[in-house]
Amino acid sequence: MARAALDGAGAGARLIAADDASPADLLAARGFLFVCPENLGGMTGTMKEMFDRSYYPLLGRVEGRAYATAIAAGSDGRGAQAQIERIVTGWRLRRVAEPLIVNLAAQTPEAISAPKRLTDHDRRRCHDLGAALGEGLRLGMF
Repeated sequence: MARAALDGAGAGARLIAADDASPADLLAARGFLFVCPENLGGMTGTMKEMFDRSYYPLLGRVEGRAYATAIAAGSDGRGAQAQIERIVTGWRLRRVAEPLIVNLAAQTPEAISAPKRLTDHDRRRCHDLGAALGEGLRLGMF
């Protein structure tokens, strides 16, 4: 999902894994697309840890910046979405696109542990979200 969005966003966009994202990386960004899988009804631990590590260093420094979310869900993705919403509310980021939740319907132990594949339709949705965010930032709309 993140790679499809990156392809859509084009030049100037960066893909940084949550493990590798530093407060300096986030501070340097003009906008954000937070992409993560839903795990046990919430965002992944690595995404939560990235927010924990970055929250206070960015507090008061990123207000009004654009953001969007893309969640890979096994069921509905609303828990992960809600967690991200609560965190970025403190940063006072500005949502610029509806949440994108891709339901991969992985409900059995085998499906949960199997590699996931996006449909062409869902890949296009991710690409289009990245393109819209990237273009909005380039044009100064956000």
